[in-house]
Amino acid sequence: MNPSTALASVLVDELVRGGVREVVLAPGSRSAPFAYALLAAEAAGRVRLHVRVDERSAGFLALGLAKATGAPVAVVTTSGTAVANLHPAVLEAHHAGVPLVVLSADRPHELRGTGANQTTQQPGLFAGAVRWQADLPAPEVVPGEAVGRGPWRTLVVRALAAATGVLAGDPGPVHLDVAFRDPLVPDLDDPGLPPHLAGRPDGTPWTEVRPRLPETRRPAGVASSVEHVERTLVVLGDVPAVGGAEAVAWAASRGYPVVAEPFAGPSARSGTLPHGPLLLTATDWVDAHAPERVVVVGRVTLARPVAALLRRPDVRVEAVTAATTWADPSHVAARVHPWAAVAADLAQSREPAPRGPWAQAWDDAGRRLADAVAAEGLPWPSGLAVAATVHDALPADGVLVLGSSNAVRDLDLATAGRPGDPHRGVRVYANRGLAGIDGMVSTAAGVALGLGRPTHALLGDLTFLHDANGLLIGPGEPRPDLTVVVVNDDGGGIFTTLEPGAPERSAGFERVFGTPTGTDLAALCVAHGVTYTLVDTAAALADEVRRLPAGLSVVEVRVDRGTHRQAHADLRSLAARIVTA
Repeated sequence: MNPSTALASVLVDELVRGGVREVVLAPGSRSAPFAYALLAAEAAGRVRLHVRVDERSAGFLALGLAKATGAPVAVVTTSGTAVANLHPAVLEAHHAGVPLVVLSADRPHELRGTGANQTTQQPGLFAGAVRWQADLPAPEVVPGEAVGRGPWRTLVVRALAAATGVLAGDPGPVHLDVAFRDPLVPDLDDPGLPPHLAGRPDGTPWTEVRPRLPETRRPAGVASSVEHVERTLVVLGDVPAVGGAEAVAWAASRGYPVVAEPFAGPSARSGTLPHGPLLLTATDWVDAHAPERVVVVGRVTLARPVAALLRRPDVRVEAVTAATTWADPSHVAARVHPWAAVAADLAQSREPAPRGPWAQAWDDAGRRLADAVAAEGLPWPSGLAVAATVHDALPADGVLVLGSSNAVRDLDLATAGRPGDPHRGVRVYANRGLAGIDGMVSTAAGVALGLGRPTHALLGDLTFLHDANGLLIGPGEPRPDLTVVVVNDDGGGIFTTLEPGAPERSAGFERVFGTPTGTDLAALCVAHGVTYTLVDTAAALADEVRRLPAGLSVVEVRVDRGTHRQAHADLRSLAARIVTA
């Protein structure tokens, strides 16, 4: 066995022993040793291999797989610009706490800085965006028994421990840069891994890294540092699904109303205020019912009214975090609580507390608003109506992946999530780490493949086009059961709802903000062999969504971009009128 084959085989074997079951490969010459080792692991039934020709799409496919499974997922590239194309996915994983393992093949160290083809300084390429990184030199010989397997296998154990946050409780991406020398392909008479390079005989990792004791196991007698303040509103941002459910249970045990972004998990959404973010736009009503304290759990990334609430000078803001840091972009947090404080409260009592008059007023307002929006309806065609139609047509246990621009905001404003609504069980995913539009088709494919369930995605046309290569799936690759609904307003529709979209700023808007493309989505889908459907009514869209995805398909809904601003304004006006009546 030549040195490159031996190194790749050991690293892949130890990754599998450490829990990696999904690997995404973007092929290249220098990464050939990894490709052969992964093929062997797949043939043995140890991993599922996904091959993509675009490294950026490969990175986001791995990100989606890791989001869905909660397990570390590896993405493998060749050297040079291939590695740099992973940077957007690595940044998203860094800010969202997703266990992504980057394995980049590299040229031997002595070629760096010499002008050698496809050779650059790959170690440190992701700067501060990784939890751990290592630079592994190319071996010139297969290590003998005196050196053995320990050094190579230990590197993988360290990488996985950092990626999963098993010790620090702070998962995220890691980078292992691996240099290979020629020959890069296995010998034709390759005898296999020598015994002295094999892993532990019982199939376990080389080093057992025991997790820290989960916070929920702490003794019930641990005192909470979250004092009770009756007029407390809980704001739930982007948190893991289980954490969201626990945060809502804690709020219920205190009698606090909850305003939540859509990503907290289905069980969490069942205990939140209907139309909570929309309710916050009724500023006169909020002035009259302002909380004394707002407790923020997770990262709040979506609604401007939530950010405005946190900046109110008469509101005390406190944060709850399970990580080593906390979110506070406005620099207003007066106190930060560890997750252990919430867990200790729940250990003592999970019974919902009676609502006081102030909290009941928030509940009543949310219910009145939900009734009014349902009675009024949403204008068709509009992004708001498309989002509501897609959401309400999903099965009760559906999966929805949202684009980071208008789609996620439309869903946040347009869906009530009233108690008893079966669609509160829908699992919602989005890339809110950096909230970019990169790689969303691939992320959605990864979620669908990771969960092994039919999945829907709701994306704007620019978000869809930004990852059109996510449709590039080879004939022998695992294919997701994924329906992508594209709200096509021919450009950057979100800017019509923001300051640049004000009528008095219309000069030059189309070129530098609207950015129409005129792309024929039907032709694009035909080129990729993807099923395409154009719908023009809410009923037709609902029918397409109710048809459970089987394979990859695209449904296009065309919307006039010029209607977004007024549709949002009308919805806010309705909220103000209903809750103050």
